[in-house]
Amino acid sequence: MGVTVDVAYKSLNKVSEILCGDKVELLKTADSNIMILADGMGSGVKANILATLTSKILGTMFLNGATLEECVETIVQTLPICQVRHVAYATFSILQVCHNGDAYLVEFDNPGCIFIRNGKLMPIPQNIRRIEGREINEFRFKVQKGDALILMSDGTIHAGAGQLLNFGWLWEDIAGYAVKQYRLTISAMRLAAAICQACDELYQYRPGDDTTVACMRIINAKPVHLMTGPAQDPARDEEMVNAFMSGEDTTKRIICGGTSATIVSRVLQQPLDVSMDYVDPDIPPIAYLKGIELVTEGVLTLSRVVKLLRRYVKNETVSEEFFLELDKLNGASMVAKMLIEDCTELHLYVGKAINSAYQNPGLPFDLGIRQNLVEQLKHVVEEMGKPVTVTYY
Repeated sequence: MGVTVDVAYKSLNKVSEILCGDKVELLKTADSNIMILADGMGSGVKANILATLTSKILGTMFLNGATLEECVETIVQTLPICQVRHVAYATFSILQVCHNGDAYLVEFDNPGCIFIRNGKLMPIPQNIRRIEGREINEFRFKVQKGDALILMSDGTIHAGAGQLLNFGWLWEDIAGYAVKQYRLTISAMRLAAAICQACDELYQYRPGDDTTVACMRIINAKPVHLMTGPAQDPARDEEMVNAFMSGEDTTKRIICGGTSATIVSRVLQQPLDVSMDYVDPDIPPIAYLKGIELVTEGVLTLSRVVKLLRRYVKNETVSEEFFLELDKLNGASMVAKMLIEDCTELHLYVGKAINSAYQNPGLPFDLGIRQNLVEQLKHVVEEMGKPVTVTYY
């Protein structure tokens, strides 16, 4: 069975800088996932340009089958020369994980990758190659379910230097902190955000350097099926429910909409139990149905879900406060949390019946509120790097 990955990153801009001098590129090939972290020299606009050029060049060349030597040679010849230091400079780390479990790590002057397996730190041996005058560490290995791999820019090891710590946060201490945060169920984003939050605290919330943590978790595939809206033709109700209930044992299912929940309840011949607990005055309460992980109201809940996912995609707003919002027990937070932390692919089952409570029945479905929300949800989940399929009824 092929491996599946959960990938996320979190960045802190150097204090007073609008642009981050680090850049993360997340790519997919037919048989692998690639994560590239580039750190441009200095900070601000110049560093951002250097990092962006580096990550884009490396990503494009890797996708086209270029060798490591060709990639490094191109980087050396392409990057502009810094007027102050008189060198063309950007550091980078590349992590490629194939679906068969083969992994390939390349490191050039960034802090070493943190490799956690079964709650323990795994050593990454030094295999130094000299390419175009640069010393590059190259490591090939096998990954397994549960592994966590963390790439970092040097802002992490500079955290607290000359302030709370004499020499900054040592790599060994960061790795120890990551191991303490690690658990089999932790998402890549929670792990990356936790390390970044610790760096921010050591910088006393005024980062002296751009700081980025990029994490890749090796996980089981986690498909999620989400059904919203009744079928345009009631005769297709059973067909829609059967498709929604299909899938493997690991598939999780969400229903967004009272009418949809009633239809599923009728087809499955299971009672629908509606909660009376209004934990959020703006979001209707959830309901319970055997065999379904989560049952919520439709339009209001999906609207809040889309807003939460957009905050997540923006990345800079992903903080402790965001995770507190994600952990709330209202329907929208629970749906967003499942899509962020417990989903590798999303399948949407969308009914095209018109709900006159939300839409003028004279308007076509394509102009309706639910269709608009479904399109927004599809796009934002795809921005998270997760494949989405939509089936209409």
